[in-house]
Amino acid sequence: MPLRFTLRQLEYLVAVAETGSIAAASDRVNVSSPSISSAIVQLEEEFGLPLFVRKHAHGLSLTHGGALFAQQARVVLADSAKLNELANDITGKVRGPLRVGCLLTFAQVVLPQLRRQFVDLHSDVEFRQTEGNQVELFEGLRKAEIDVALTYDLNLPSDLEFIELVSLPPYAVMAADHVLAKLKMVSPIELVEHPMVLLDLPWSNSYFLSVFSITGREPKIVERTRDIAVMRSLVANGFGYSVANIRPTTDRAPDGKKLCYVPISGHVRPMKMGLLLSEGAMASLTIRCFVEHCQSKVTEGSMPGLKMQIEDESHT
Repeated sequence: MPLRFTLRQLEYLVAVAETGSIAAASDRVNVSSPSISSAIVQLEEEFGLPLFVRKHAHGLSLTHGGALFAQQARVVLADSAKLNELANDITGKVRGPLRVGCLLTFAQVVLPQLRRQFVDLHSDVEFRQTEGNQVELFEGLRKAEIDVALTYDLNLPSDLEFIELVSLPPYAVMAADHVLAKLKMVSPIELVEHPMVLLDLPWSNSYFLSVFSITGREPKIVERTRDIAVMRSLVANGFGYSVANIRPTTDRAPDGKKLCYVPISGHVRPMKMGLLLSEGAMASLTIRCFVEHCQSKVTEGSMPGLKMQIEDESHT
């Protein structure tokens, strides 16, 4: 009698295997915990062996047989994805799953518009998005949890391909009444004298601090946060300036207070925003179309959700 199982059940199996809990797997695949639990039980009954050891208050761990099954399930899922890509190439249709990761720093302002425009053009694409820091995006690509990541060129590993979209010089972000807020440009030497709120994300923080290397001094960090919205509100309420490479279309912090964005002068390396992919990812028609979509929408003069520095300079 042939075994009966679905690719969706295998996807849930892999998600639980990699996250170690039903709840975490539920968050990853955006499916309810009872549905995932039911799928695992059905697989165990179908194969006739336990796949996980249930540990009270400590999640689930794979049995020896479960580890072997999870490994083979990844192969089956990868092969099924290749069949979908082959069908797309043959028919010329852009369809199927597309999992896009985005750096936390700009996920809230850039990705939603890019996604909306893309799925309006390609309604058969099952678009899923996740947000994370640079380390999490690297891991997601290597584990094939995401197909492509929108991020910066920070500490890029050699096994991943980066496609540059736009170069973004840094801004000083200040409260409207900050003593330096009325300047057309501000230097790191001027900034280093004042309190700073650091956006403290992995590797992004090193870049922001490198802005001050030409001064030979450390900035006066009075607060650190990993949330860019919190950073903006702290700045708007006068706790210090910050440094960022993106400027939203609104100059208001989340609490409604006014912010000023002043370009930083001097030889400061800009951040490059682009797409990060695993080797061979461009063989997928859906991924290629998303890359081309981003290349058409994210340019030096225009970007969804952001004001570009070139616009500011043209009005000074």
